[in-house]
Amino acid sequence: MLPAASCRGSAMMLRTFLDRLYAGAGIVAALCLVAILAVIVLQMVARWMLVPFPGSSEYAGYLMAASSFLAFAYALNSGAHIRVSLFLSALGHRRFWGELWCMLIGTAAATYLAWYAIKAIYWSVKFGDISQGLDATPIWIVQIPVGAGAVLLAVCFWDNLVSLLLRGRDNIRAEKLEGPEV
Repeated sequence: MLPAASCRGSAMMLRTFLDRLYAGAGIVAALCLVAILAVIVLQMVARWMLVPFPGSSEYAGYLMAASSFLAFAYALNSGAHIRVSLFLSALGHRRFWGELWCMLIGTAAATYLAWYAIKAIYWSVKFGDISQGLDATPIWIVQIPVGAGAVLLAVCFWDNLVSLLLRGRDNIRAEKLEGPEV
């Protein structure tokens, strides 16, 4: 009795940790969007004051990439990604197999993306790549949030795949427009 209760407690702690990790990445993504606004406003002020602000466009682009990738896992768990709900609902009692197929494909793609995002960081460090803009920022610094977001997305997909296999349902919150679960 004690080991089963201990496993349940550990599973609840892991679930809470992962949900907080996804939410934290979503908050950092939102902060990146606010930082984009700040860069754009500073760029406008610099133009009005006739003061150069080299690399401002590049910084906004870097922040956009960071915000996008860091938000992926949070969006997946929140049910904000486009899903094939209409098709899955049409499967009826075979919906589980459709969900499993989609989750397997998504997990494989996210894992592949994470692998190559981390590999890109490694090679950027090894070759000493810098951006071609006026800012001359080392590319690996820019790639770290992208790689972190890609790894977090892969973890989220694996989390949902394991949950689907063990519990028969994933952790993705149902969309507001979706019909009732079958």
